[in-house]
Formats: sequence, structure tokens, C-alpha cells
Amino acid sequence: MHAARIPTVEAQALSVLNLRPVAATLGILLSILGGSMLAPAAVDFAHGSGGQSAFIGASAITVFVGVLLWTSGRNGGVQKLDLRQAFLLTTGVWVVLTLFAALPLMWGPSQLSFTKAVFEAMSGLTTTGASVMSGLDAQSKGILLWRALLHWFGGIGIIAIAIAVLPVLSIGGMQLFRTESSDKSEKFLPRAGAIAKGLIIAYVLLTAVCAVCYRAAGLNLFDSITLGMSTLSTGGFANSDYSLMVFKNPMVDYVAIVFMLVASLPFPLYVRALNGDVGRLFTNPEVRVFFTIVALFTAASFLQQTFQGIASGEAAFRGALFTVASLISTTGFMAVDYTHWGALSNAIFLVLMFLGGCTGSTSGGLKAMRVAITAKAIRQHFKRIAFRHGVFPLRYGGAPVADDVVASVLGFVFLYFFTFMLVAIGLNLIGLDLVTAFSAAVSCLANVGPGLGPVVGPSSNYAGLPDSAIWLLTLAMMLGRLEILTALVLLLPRFWVR
Repeated sequence: MHAARIPTVEAQALSVLNLRPVAATLGILLSILGGSMLAPAAVDFAHGSGGQSAFIGASAITVFVGVLLWTSGRNGGVQKLDLRQAFLLTTGVWVVLTLFAALPLMWGPSQLSFTKAVFEAMSGLTTTGASVMSGLDAQSKGILLWRALLHWFGGIGIIAIAIAVLPVLSIGGMQLFRTESSDKSEKFLPRAGAIAKGLIIAYVLLTAVCAVCYRAAGLNLFDSITLGMSTLSTGGFANSDYSLMVFKNPMVDYVAIVFMLVASLPFPLYVRALNGDVGRLFTNPEVRVFFTIVALFTAASFLQQTFQGIASGEAAFRGALFTVASLISTTGFMAVDYTHWGALSNAIFLVLMFLGGCTGSTSGGLKAMRVAITAKAIRQHFKRIAFRHGVFPLRYGGAPVADDVVASVLGFVFLYFFTFMLVAIGLNLIGLDLVTAFSAAVSCLANVGPGLGPVVGPSSNYAGLPDSAIWLLTLAMMLGRLEILTALVLLLPRFWVR
């Protein structure tokens, strides 16, 4: 008698990825996206701009495909996503929704090409704020509202992914950022559902307060609502080619400063604040690191303006604080053209583009937590070199940090800069000068928006770039928003079998 054949580990593990829950979820999100297109259609109809037909047609197609995906993916019960499905859905959301969000931009009054429409839609949903559209002051209200809505939807999606998915996947030290209901379960939807209500309430409430403050500062109702959505999502799409400079209103600048910084903080802290735990907003170690960086860079920019005679007093302080808040929050609004402040300012602001806000916020970049842990790891390494027999535990927020977390952070930082260099070199090979290539690469990878220099600087946009560069930057925006590894893991053959 032959012995029973024992299957290998690979044979036991072999399992084709079930795409039905992913399709059903994408269908629901597409239906929501398609339904939201009716809002700018109504605005265009009310203003008689004639752009409503493009939004209605795009809405019908988007909802139809969404319902089709939902009906083909559902199985009559509630299906929870495992980690592989979470990876695929996380990347698929930004790819699929971007393609459908681009439809009104191609068919509407803006008449963008497919390449530029996809770039604009990806920029909106990833809250990057880089634009290929000119003449915004004369653009239809529907298109302007649609751009703001893309930012707003993208912002809440970013928060959900940062809280529900990335900590479980241990991407770049994100396992440090957990809520009370977080664990290392294979299922992430129960945890996401448990905190979704509080996040949505906080997000909507802060957006409404921001819009009211813009209105109180003197803006009209439409600008107040759209800029409120762009600010809380740290997106940066404005209704003018001159961003917030067009208003020439210091109160508008200060409202933007406050809410750009507010949106850069972890949103779960606002959920706690709504439940009475306001103290966490002031004791969180990442928040303290973030505001320390803001203070240091604001002081440096203020002193430079003062000593070089660029500006002085309140104007210099406001210009410095606004620019620092805009870049570190990765919003990308412009109240002053900082590209004329000299090479030192360009270097300062290039560093700011990399840093970003806090984990669990709508901002991009490396995040303050990773910056702090990287700095502590470097300091620890130097101490070990100087004192070979010393013991120097790495602590963050008063608690020890495990070696695997440190390795995760350092690995992510290395991959982040490696990706940045690949994108920058690719842009340079396409024909862009070094300043444009490097600043555009970091701006799109960190989801900031404006770059440096006359080509992609804050007083210009990305419309003049060749299509090959636009596609490369579109990919960079998606990689930056998905924390790179979330998208790259889909390229591994072993991902598609369990």
C-alpha cells in the first residue's frame, strides 16, 4: 500500500484570488462617483454654461458600470476583504475611479485630451493639486466644483486607507499608528466600519467650518464651499490660475493656514475630541514633531525674507507661515510667489515637499512620524559608533520602538527616495531641465502639486509638459498616495496565489 501523499506547502497555499468582493466594492464606489456628477451638472445648468450634458452622460455611464460590477460581484451576503483583496482594492480604487472621473473633463467645456484628463483626475483624487488646466477664472462652475469634489472624495478615502489598511500591512512603520480597535486581523473592514462614522462626521464638520470661515473672510458662497473642500483634503485645486493670490485678502490667507494645518493632523484625534478626549490633540508625539518642524521652517523663511529685504513684519510672517503650511501639508495653495525668494528658499521648500503631515491625515509626503523615527535611528547609530558598549534604546513618544518598526521605516524612506530618483531621472531623460524634473518628481510623489521653476512652479502648471512626462507623473502621484509598496506588491507573481 502506498503511503498517503502529503501535499507541499505551496500546494496547500495555492488559492486563486477571489475578485468578486473587490468588484462589488468598486461598483458601489463607482455608483457614488457617478451620482455625484449630477451636482456639477445642476450647477452648470443653473448658470447656463452648457456643460451639464457632459456630466449627465458621464454619470449615466459611470453608474451603469458601477451597478454592473456590483451585481456581478455580490453573492447575497456581506463579504469581508482579506489582505490580498485589500491590496488590490486599494490600488484599483484610484485607477478605476480616475478613469471614470476623467470623462467630464474630456467631454465638458474644458475639452482635455485623454492624457491630460487622466492626469487632472488623478491629481484630484490623490489630492495632489497639480493641474494641466489654464484659464480657470473663465472655466465653468461645474468643472470647478467637480475638481473640488474629487479632492474631497479622495481625502476621505486616503484617511480610511491610512487607518484601516496600512497599519495592518506594516508599511513604513504604519503599524505604530493604530486605533483602539486595530489589531493584526486578516479582516480590515470590521475595523474600518467601526470608526467610519466618526471619521465622516469629523471630516464633514471640519469642511463646513472651513467653508463658513472662508465666507466670513469675504469670499462668495461658491468659492467658500469649493475652497473648503480643497483645503480640508489638502488638495490645492483653486478657482483661479493665481490660486489664493487673486483675493489679496490676509484673512483668507489665515483661514487657509489654520485649516491646512488642521487637515495635516491625524483625523482619529478629532474623532476622540468629538468624544471628549481633546487632550490627545496636544499630547500626541507626532503632532508635536509636526508643529516643531512648521515653527522652525517658518522662522527660517521669515528671517530670510527680512534680511534679504523681500518682505518684513506681518507680511513676511504671513508669507512664510502660509508657504510652509501649504507645502508641508502638501496642499499647494499659493498666496505669494516664493520662487522669487532665491536659491535658499528653493532648497528649504524642496525639503518641505518631502516631509508632509501626520499619519492618518489627508496630507502626503514621508509623514512626521517616519521623519522623527529616521532622525532618532541615525542618532542612535552615531551613539553606538561613539560608545560601542553603550545601550541606546530608540524611543518614540516615551515608548520603545521595536527593531522591525525601525527597519520598516528606514526601508520605506530608502524606497521613497529611490522612487523619487527614478522619476526625476526619467523626466530628465524625456527632456526636462534638472530643476523642473526634480521638483516635479517630488511634488507629484509627495502629492504637493506645484513644483519649482518657471515650468511647473506655483505661477505656472503642468500643461506644457510632453505626454510621456505627464503619464510618468500620473504614475508618481498614484505611487505616492498608495505609499508605493501597496501598488508595487501587485507586480509580484506570488501575490496572485495565496
